[in-house]
Amino acid sequence: MICLKNADEISLIRESAQLVSKTLGMLASEIRPGIDTLYLDLMAEAFIRDHGGIPGFLGLYNFPNTLCISPNEQVVHGIPNDKVLREGDIVSIDCGVLMNDYYGDHAYTFEVGEVKPEIKELLKATKDSLYIGINACRKGHRTGDIGYAIQNHVEQYGYGVVRELVGHGLGKQMHEDPQIPNYGSKGHGMKLAEGMVLAIEPMINQGTHRVRFHKDGWTVTTADKKPSAHFEHDVAIAEGKPILLSTFDYIYKALGISSKEEAPFLPQ
Repeated sequence: MICLKNADEISLIRESAQLVSKTLGMLASEIRPGIDTLYLDLMAEAFIRDHGGIPGFLGLYNFPNTLCISPNEQVVHGIPNDKVLREGDIVSIDCGVLMNDYYGDHAYTFEVGEVKPEIKELLKATKDSLYIGINACRKGHRTGDIGYAIQNHVEQYGYGVVRELVGHGLGKQMHEDPQIPNYGSKGHGMKLAEGMVLAIEPMINQGTHRVRFHKDGWTVTTADKKPSAHFEHDVAIAEGKPILLSTFDYIYKALGISSKEEAPFLPQ
């Protein structure tokens, strides 16, 4: 069932998404070699609660933590623990917030220290594909148009697009219809409509698209143990066009990065 949102509801989702953005920005200053992921998780929980939100993942489907933290070959849903991050690692941090009865949910893959050039290329291609997918989020387009745009971009580099995990609608539930695969064919899938709010989240592997689900019920890794990247934004379709509800600006401010990548998707 599709739950279309009015302007007031989209504004509330934006507030939740922005708190996720601020949380990721706070964490950006803490990510370095020697830090364990459980420390980051505890920081995020305190930050979210201090700013009037509730951790959206904690207890959802019985997930045990505030953040999904997935280093290197982990694709998504990694459980924070006492293992430390090391120089040259990458780590996807996926965060959710529940506030004013609406969810925000987005993710960023961070570099830990200096990473190899080929890893930087994977991260760039994956983040570029996120915005290419967002650009396809337009009234009258279909979910297959989004997936095609993402897949077409990253496969030219030889990367694998994860099939088993997808983006989704967002609102009073963390996961709403429609599902948004990161692969597909133009003109196929559900038609996009005014008032949809979508979490677009390409999960792209350096090697094979195949993944392995672990016995803990959560952790997903690449089948060939090569690295995976994951970026996610929350997007509303308003006046027929995609409007960003989340932002990486807080991350970029913490890391000293200058970027205009979000400019085409900001309210005019």
